[in-house]
Amino acid sequence: MTIYNLGSINIDHVYRLANLPRSGETIHSRDLDHGLGGKGANQSVAAARAGARVVHLGAMGASDDWVLQRLVDAGVETDRIARLPDQVTGHAIILIDAEGENSIIVHGGANQDLSVETVRRDLTGIGPGDILMMQNETNLQAEAAAQASAAGATVIYSAAPFEIGALRKVLPHVSILAVNEGEAAETFAALGEDLPVQGLLITRGPEGAEYRDLTAGMVHRQPAFAVTALDTTGAGDCFAGWFAAGLARGEDVPTALRHAAAAAALQVTRHGAGDAMPDRAEVLEFLARQH
Repeated sequence: MTIYNLGSINIDHVYRLANLPRSGETIHSRDLDHGLGGKGANQSVAAARAGARVVHLGAMGASDDWVLQRLVDAGVETDRIARLPDQVTGHAIILIDAEGENSIIVHGGANQDLSVETVRRDLTGIGPGDILMMQNETNLQAEAAAQASAAGATVIYSAAPFEIGALRKVLPHVSILAVNEGEAAETFAALGEDLPVQGLLITRGPEGAEYRDLTAGMVHRQPAFAVTALDTTGAGDCFAGWFAAGLARGEDVPTALRHAAAAAALQVTRHGAGDAMPDRAEVLEFLARQH
């Protein structure tokens, strides 16, 4: 069983601040880091470190080879990542305050310049038992979802950054919709709660997460583990990647949720996004210490 991830690849420029700036305010940064990011790359790294076979589909600029190496080092298969000489690698400006909360500006770059032919070719071979993950940081989401769904694969769509128009286009082909609490509220306001998907994964930050099985009419809830957060960037991506990896491993939903919650708890105790994703041994050790 393989996880294909049509996802963004970004270079994160992370600025650490005492407080997030108000409108019109100029403030000094306490620190600056550069690292691997992008919701797609984050989820690929998370799923790979959880033990899944992950094939990343996406694009980046012709330079920045260190970004590709970070994915390889995490166990992600990168041979289907396009290198576009006329585009820059996507990047994000991330502001993090002393409490670990963040504000983010994203420039899509190569993430938004994939061709239909490339995506169609790279999804050749996907089929029943496989998973396609996607997020709203690349182009061609609806096209990829339609191809994967028609081939019998499970399609997991993280509707972030949230845009109702993008969600409407891809929703007919989605198996599991992954949203945070705010995105869920916007989705329900626009489309109602009776969505045409098999499952709905809602992350609620420190309140944990829930999975609504809309086919069976069941709700599974997972409390968050109590930790001291240093940086919440990428926590939702960590959860989604680990949850998908659990399904790929054949775990039931409660087990996949528990492992995903533990992984996210560990991830927020570290600085960074993709570079902060825990591996399976770390998560199992963390769970063994819980009572």
